[in-house]
Amino acid sequence: MTLTTRIVLAAAALAVAGTVGGQSFPSRPVTLTVGFAPGGGTDTAARIIAQKLSENLGQSVVVDNKAGAGGNLAAQHIAMAAPDGYTIHLTSVGPMSVSPHLVKDLAFDPKRDIAPITMGVVFPNVMVVHSGVPAKTLDEFVALAKQKPGQINYASAGVGGAGHLAGELFKERAGINMVHVPYKGGGPAMADLLAGRIDMYIGVPSTVAQHVEAGKLRALATTGAKRSSTMPGVPTVAESGYPGFEATNWYAFVAPGKTPKDVLDFWNRELTKVLSDPQVRAELAKHGLDPAPGTREELAQYFERESQKWGKVVRDAKITNE
Repeated sequence: MTLTTRIVLAAAALAVAGTVGGQSFPSRPVTLTVGFAPGGGTDTAARIIAQKLSENLGQSVVVDNKAGAGGNLAAQHIAMAAPDGYTIHLTSVGPMSVSPHLVKDLAFDPKRDIAPITMGVVFPNVMVVHSGVPAKTLDEFVALAKQKPGQINYASAGVGGAGHLAGELFKERAGINMVHVPYKGGGPAMADLLAGRIDMYIGVPSTVAQHVEAGKLRALATTGAKRSSTMPGVPTVAESGYPGFEATNWYAFVAPGKTPKDVLDFWNRELTKVLSDPQVRAELAKHGLDPAPGTREELAQYFERESQKWGKVVRDAKITNE
């Protein structure tokens, strides 16, 4: 590579970087943390977005998996991270809207210690069973669960996460008794489901679709208000005899609570640009993830609505921090 070429590339990198506080930003690699193990939906979305973000900014955006406690460990990490814009986080419903109702002495306050940037993606979860489970429809699964109360189990990516909450809401609506088995992410849960150690899993389309297509798993229903664009042949829970049932999942971008406004605005602009990119949208769509960028204020209001909705489910279902 010639000196002239190196100078041109360096200038290009500086050109795509933004300016915050009168200085070029970012001037070094950025860390994007996720709260679950590799192989799950959050990890998939983060890596797709990080790649394009790196291209746009001319800086590396490194995905860092901090799995544990249903995403709370990563949320605690972002709450305590330096508010300089070099660490951002892709969070989910559990840490932001459920844990305050579920975890006694939570080590962070989502409203005080974590700053909204923009919604990332929204999508329904999918209820899937191992191919060895003798149920081809949701009705048949409910009948099986009623025949074996307390003997059927279901997995989720963690206590208080979207899959867990959808499962508890469905248990209440269907009048069945299932045992919840939490994991540290969709990847580990999927491994046990494929091995036949779990009866049902409530997970994201990106984690389950390939296994459904391969015949290793059977999709019974999706949890959104409408059918999934990636699994249009699978009915919703509402269509399957439970009208009004809806448990939409989402991943949103946040930063440490004391991050300056101009830095938060920078990330909102850059992430909105990435989430609006046709190639990124197409790649996310392959995994059943619908980009939904918006303002920081809209995300803060959404967090509050979700907190009210799922706080009631936690209380009614008497969910505890297992």
